[in-house]
Amino acid sequence: MALAALLMVLTPGPNMVYLVSRSISQGRAAGLVSLAGTGTGFLVYMTMAGAGLAVVFVAVPWLFIGLKAAGVVYLAYLAWQALRPSGRGVFEARGLRRDSAAKLFRMGLVTNLLNPKAAVMYLALIPQFIDPAAGSPALQGFTLGGIQIAVSLTVNAAIILAAGSIAAFLAARPVWTEWQRRVTGGLLGLVAVLLALEVAEPASPA
Repeated sequence: MALAALLMVLTPGPNMVYLVSRSISQGRAAGLVSLAGTGTGFLVYMTMAGAGLAVVFVAVPWLFIGLKAAGVVYLAYLAWQALRPSGRGVFEARGLRRDSAAKLFRMGLVTNLLNPKAAVMYLALIPQFIDPAAGSPALQGFTLGGIQIAVSLTVNAAIILAAGSIAAFLAARPVWTEWQRRVTGGLLGLVAVLLALEVAEPASPA
């Protein structure tokens, strides 16, 4: 789960583009405040998904296979997004006007709540790592969600702190940006293949 979360947070998406843009245009403090908002959004998703998973696996166990399959498809999609020739670099961020800390937090929260990447991850990816026979699906969901949030916040905080330097470095070295896309896309594709081999395994009652 930690590896999958790491690969996903390193894949360009609305959250990272927004956080990097804020950090470059308004400073590191603004980026970190925005990150607090996106972290709160993850907590909202985790709570909703964790409560729902317990009901889903008890009432309709066969949906477990469908969720796993959806997660594999989503990982394959992310791999393609990273590998396609016209893919956008993480640090190709646009400038934004200066906003208050309250608005930065609110925008970070809204950006994450409206981020389909976050929604699909909690509804389709995390369930792949849950074993109903190993105990409470809800407890496992919260544990895995906590791992995802910890990885996401740690990586994004590091990127925010170094955003300006990284953007300048990559701007002068486009080849490095291309290799970053290829490595990330290849690893995502590998994880998708490995998880696809387990899709057919049915969920057993807790």
